[in-house]
Amino acid sequence: MQSLCRDCFRTGDDQPRRCPACGSMRVVRHEELATLGMAHLDCDAFYASVEKRDRPELRDVPVIVGGGVRGVVTTCCYIARMSGVRSAMPMFKATRLCPQAVILKPDFQKYRTESKRIFGKVRDLTPLVQGLSLDEAWMDLSGTERLHGAPPAVTLARLQAEIEAEIGLTVSIGLAPNKFLAKIASDLEKPRGFSVIGEAEAVSFLAGKPVAIMPGVGPVMVASLEKAGYRTVGDIAAADLRDLADRFGAQGLQLHRLALGQDSRPVSPNEARKTISAETTFNNDLSAVEALEDRLWPLCEKVARQLRAEGIAGRVAHLKLRTPDFRIVTRRRTLAMPTQTARTLFGVARELLAAERPGTAYRLIGAGLSDFSPADEAGADLFADDERRALRGETAVDALRARFGKAAVVTGRALRSEDRE
Repeated sequence: MQSLCRDCFRTGDDQPRRCPACGSMRVVRHEELATLGMAHLDCDAFYASVEKRDRPELRDVPVIVGGGVRGVVTTCCYIARMSGVRSAMPMFKATRLCPQAVILKPDFQKYRTESKRIFGKVRDLTPLVQGLSLDEAWMDLSGTERLHGAPPAVTLARLQAEIEAEIGLTVSIGLAPNKFLAKIASDLEKPRGFSVIGEAEAVSFLAGKPVAIMPGVGPVMVASLEKAGYRTVGDIAAADLRDLADRFGAQGLQLHRLALGQDSRPVSPNEARKTISAETTFNNDLSAVEALEDRLWPLCEKVARQLRAEGIAGRVAHLKLRTPDFRIVTRRRTLAMPTQTARTLFGVARELLAAERPGTAYRLIGAGLSDFSPADEAGADLFADDERRALRGETAVDALRARFGKAAVVTGRALRSEDRE
């Protein structure tokens, strides 16, 4: 059995309850501790933790980051979670469960800044980092022992302590032989967790877990698997391969491999983000097309601004709608050429909206772009004249807002959207 103290970083071939060097109880013990190199880092209640760090008076109170009365919880602190509040929960339900909570609007610019600080430290350790969102990523530290003078487990414990000391935020880490197991491990002991799942124990560890923990298994797939008699990961591991293939095709075979703890996916630093999107929930249902368009425009501005900031362009435009009974409607259209402009995204999303049944009420609208390519490879010199003019104009607005603040330039349609709040 190998051990690691997360406070003084002592290692040993023993299994002490307390660290012999510093007396800490935070000792990780595992047979494969010194040989594993795949890790998943997950920031603890990230948005809420950033707000608590910046507002010390909120340290001991429940905090919910999210939208208005009809919005949803973006994230919440662990104190709020003790009352049953969860991410994606409707705000009305969250405030009923935890009426004493402090509700804060999300500040994504601040969260992006903190994310860059955290994952900048991660990338100093290994180039093999694959981000999943602002607050989580996989990393492969295999073969870095000579570079860092210690096995990956020690390097990760030092990273965890450094982030907490220098940035004031806590993270949880999962260490395992592959990506699937590492992501599961990082969620086992939050917050400030450091958990290990080894290859030898993977099948027995997974056996009793619900199928919903597996990647790509959403509510619809869960229902299909349970209908076929597969309720746990162990059920899938013991399943007949022909039956899985007949019922679920290639996905069934992939789920069987995962259920056996096998995952050959490498960490892919250059794997492109699938979609950049923005959405808003209304305080009251909207059905008038003009009112919906007024809410759509600032979302298109936000998406396009983010694409320009990241130096990418998108070829597929998306429209998202949610009805009062929470039914989600999604529409998409492939553009003739990639775009970075709100003008083009809005034009297409507006047409998609117009194709929906007139008079239908909605509680949410969203817009997005996907199928990305680098902006300099998108053929800007081939853009139509109006697209080039729009890009120049919106880039100029970006510069003005960066210098004088967001309110420096506001469109008439955006003002109408604010007036409707």
